[in-house]
Amino acid sequence: MRTLLLKPKPIQKWHILFLVLLISSLSNAQLKGGHILGGVGLQSGTLAPENTLAVYVPGYFYAASSLRNSDGDISVHNPDINAFVTGAGVSWVSDFKILGANYGATALFAFASNKIEGNNVNIDGSLAFTDTYLIPVQLGWHKKRADFMFSYALYLPTGKYTAGASDNSGLGMFINEFSLGTTLFFNEKKTLHFATTVSYEINGKKKDTDIKTGDILSLEGGLGKTFYCFNAEKTAPKAIISAGLIYYLQYKVTNDEIPIGPIVWTGDKDRVAAVGAEVNFIHIKSTSTIGLRWLGEVSAINRFQGNTFFLTLAHVFSTKKE
Repeated sequence: MRTLLLKPKPIQKWHILFLVLLISSLSNAQLKGGHILGGVGLQSGTLAPENTLAVYVPGYFYAASSLRNSDGDISVHNPDINAFVTGAGVSWVSDFKILGANYGATALFAFASNKIEGNNVNIDGSLAFTDTYLIPVQLGWHKKRADFMFSYALYLPTGKYTAGASDNSGLGMFINEFSLGTTLFFNEKKTLHFATTVSYEINGKKKDTDIKTGDILSLEGGLGKTFYCFNAEKTAPKAIISAGLIYYLQYKVTNDEIPIGPIVWTGDKDRVAAVGAEVNFIHIKSTSTIGLRWLGEVSAINRFQGNTFFLTLAHVFSTKKE
């Protein structure tokens, strides 16, 4: 544990009380960011085709099996922490080009229960409106053997937040996130592919406090295979299935900052790694999709370790002008 000395100030009773409450709710000062791991996997570096509008409903579920300390050892067995997020989103990709890339945008309005802010084993929140996720800039390039993607995202603190509360539905901070991704194709039909996306999250101060979550680096992607299911005449595909192995990694890059009187309290940075599987089904006639991801965390430092499940239902509309 490290402390950074600042200009001395008198320590008041409320400083001590706040410190006690904070330590009890945030072990090792490890604060979480807004990026939901498992949100992307196979072909994460590929933007959807141009002139499409997708309306989707995500279902994210995280079950923590243990809380790990700075050595990766179990500090709390079976903490009984289950986090859930769902909502409604829309994602649009146009035929407008910027630097040769298709321009798109995404918005997600979500609800969350048991929002995990830190290493707190006493959270207990019902389903409530959470922070809003916006991607005002999303660019996608499609090449012969590779796709590339860049995006800039915002997390707006629209969810309920009070420092130290156990029933927060949001994180109480503005977040800026930049992402770069690529999908590599190993054959001409683009049925065998590997993807990875790197995201860097810059967190602002929490509402009504000087508490600041450190910057966070996330990597997600996977190795997969695409299969085409043809009609009886074998003249056109009626469905597309993709399946494969996926992963995610996340690292705290800079220290959390929790000012208490004359000091700034920080802790050892956290990190996590997970591997799992994904399967997606696209019904071409109805232009509807369903995707399921499962990832089991195999290593964690200064944070919860558990299992992530992500279900996505979507319907795709064409926006091409007749």
